[in-house]
Amino acid sequence: MLPLLQIIKDKNEYSLRQVEESLTKHFQLTEEERNRLLPSGKMTYLYNRIGWAKTDMKFAGLIELSGRGLFKITDRGLQVLSENSSKLDVEYLTKFPEFIEWQNKKREIKQEPFTVRISNQTPEDMIETGYETIQEKLYAELLEKVKFVSDSGFERLVLELCKKMNYGDLVEHTGKTGDQGIDGIIKEDRLGLGEIYLQAKRWENTVQSKEVRNFAGSLQATKSRKGIFITTSDFTTDGWEFVKKLKDSTIILINGKELAKLMVEFDVGVSEENTIKIKKLDHDYFDQYL
Repeated sequence: MLPLLQIIKDKNEYSLRQVEESLTKHFQLTEEERNRLLPSGKMTYLYNRIGWAKTDMKFAGLIELSGRGLFKITDRGLQVLSENSSKLDVEYLTKFPEFIEWQNKKREIKQEPFTVRISNQTPEDMIETGYETIQEKLYAELLEKVKFVSDSGFERLVLELCKKMNYGDLVEHTGKTGDQGIDGIIKEDRLGLGEIYLQAKRWENTVQSKEVRNFAGSLQATKSRKGIFITTSDFTTDGWEFVKKLKDSTIILINGKELAKLMVEFDVGVSEENTIKIKKLDHDYFDQYL
C-alpha cells in the first residue's frame, strides 16, 4: 500500500496498469515474479495485490476513483504520507471509521474493530468468509463502474436487468427530456395488458422523498399502477415509508447495493472467473465393504 500511495502522490490520475509498471521497478521484480499467476491462471499475483491495495485504501479514504478505471490520491492520503510512516497495512487503516464500517458491514457487532480471525474458524467457515469478502468487493467495484456510465446507458442497463429478471416479455426505453419521470416501460405480456413503469437515477446523493412522490404522480397519469425506481445511491427514510403506505399503486425501490446484488445474481456486467469443486467423504460408498 505505501509504495502505491507514494507513486501517486503527485495528485495525477493513474490506472492499475500504470502503477503496476512502477511497482515492478520499485520491488525490482524479475520477469518471472511479475508474471506469476494465481491458481486460477487468469490474473497475476502482482495485479491482484495492487487491486486489493487500491480497494482497501479507497474505502479508507486515502484514494478516490476519478474516472473510468482511474484513481488518484486524496487529501487524507497526502496526510498519511506526511506522517512518514514506515508501514501501511490493514491494521493501520482501521484508524479510519469508513474502513471499519466497510469491513464490518451488516455484521452483528459493528463497534468491534476489524480483525482477521482464523484460529476459531473451520475450513468451511474460512471459505464462506472468503466468498463473502470477494462478493462485497465485487458489489462495491460494480457499483462504482455503473456510476460512470451515461444517464441513457444506465437507463438501458437497468432495463436489461429487468428483462433478465423476467419482469416481462418486452421492454421499451423511453427516457428523454420531458418524459415525466418515466425512463422505461416493461410489458408484462405481449398484448400490453399489464405494464410496469421504470425510473432510473444515476445519483451520488440520496434520492429525496419528493422524487419518489413525483414518480408516484407520474404513474397516476398512466394506465399502470406498478413502478420500479432504481438508483445508484439510496432513498431517504421518508421515501421508503411513502411507498409502504401506497394503496392504489405499487412502487418497488432498489438502491445501489441491491442493484449491484441483482446484477451479480442475474449476470449483468459480470462474468464467471473461476469454479472450485469441494469434495467430501462418501460414507455410503464404504458401507458396501463393511
